[in-house]
Amino acid sequence: MATQTTNLTHSNDTRARMMARVDAFFATLGQGMNAYMHRKSRMDEIMALNAKTDAELAALDITRDDIPRYVFRDTFYL
Repeated sequence: MATQTTNLTHSNDTRARMMARVDAFFATLGQGMNAYMHRKSRMDEIMALNAKTDAELAALDITRDDIPRYVFRDTFYL
C-alpha cells in the first residue's frame, strides 16, 4: 500500500494576494448589492407616483411623463 503526503505552504506574498482577491470579490458583491437596493428604492417611488391621480401629481407640479425625470433628478441632472 502506497501513502502520499503533500505539505502545502503558502508564503506571505501568496496569502496576501489570495486575501486581496477575496476582499475584491466581496467589495464587488457589496457594490452590486448597493446598486440593486438603490434601484429598487427608486422603482418603489416610481410605482407610488404612478398610483397617484393626475390631480395629485399636478399638486406636486409634475406630469405623468415627468415621473422618471422627477425620481432620478439628482442622478441625471435632467
